Amino acid sequence: TLGTQTDYRDGEAQTDPYSPEYIVHSGSVPELLTLATLTWGRGLPAGLEEMAMIDRVREKRAWEASLPPMDSPSNTARRLKMMEEMERKEWAFREQEIEKSQKVQLEDFKKMLRRREENQDKVNAKRLCDRWQNLQRAKEEKIKKIRHDYALALRKLTAKRKNMMAKLDRRDIIKEYTDFSSQTYAPLSRIGFFPDNNSDCYVVKNYYLNTFAGLCELEASLPDSVTQLKIKAPKPKCIMTKTGFIKRSARLEADVAQVHQ
Repeated sequence: TLGTQTDYRDGEAQTDPYSPEYIVHSGSVPELLTLATLTWGRGLPAGLEEMAMIDRVREKRAWEASLPPMDSPSNTARRLKMMEEMERKEWAFREQEIEKSQKVQLEDFKKMLRRREENQDKVNAKRLCDRWQNLQRAKEEKIKKIRHDYALALRKLTAKRKNMMAKLDRRDIIKEYTDFSSQTYAPLSRIGFFPDNNSDCYVVKNYYLNTFAGLCELEASLPDSVTQLKIKAPKPKCIMTKTGFIKRSARLEADVAQVHQ
């Protein structure tokens, strides 16, 4: 009435079938001993090829039983002739088996070649893709450099066009301070100014905000009205019923007041 559930399947715990010991009587050759070379997983359970082999063994045993005895020259010649025919049949069967195994090996070799070609095609495609990406990256970097040089040349030409007569321009401090886009208010990083380098000087450092003791002291100095809020619910401006609805007369008064305003 009880059942057990294990962590393993029956197929994982199954061993090879048990092969008991046997004793062969003298003078007898059991047919089952012809299958002694077959083991579980290597021929057993028997398939079509094993069944064909068993049939051939039976035919050979029947042929051996039908051989004439060697008691006369005619029987000896007949026996040799039958043995030669059987040998030719055996060689023909072996040739067929060799051809069949060669065909199987050839198919396996074709599959391996096909798989190797597919892998090589994948490697070549990946190599071409990597090469194309490298060329695209180099192209983008070259275009970026050309645009940068173009902008630099334009700035040089613009600066040179401003001073066509090659006159010495003195610094106009008043103009610099009245123009909010000048170098005084908005210096450019390309002339050597980097505003983020000295950004630490603008950071607010306060004892009451950066330390726990300062926060406790700041909280103790605040009045109770800041930390302990008292909120009063607003009273309704219109007359409401117990269920929370506004009466029709109160809504009419509110509409009239709104129109009056």
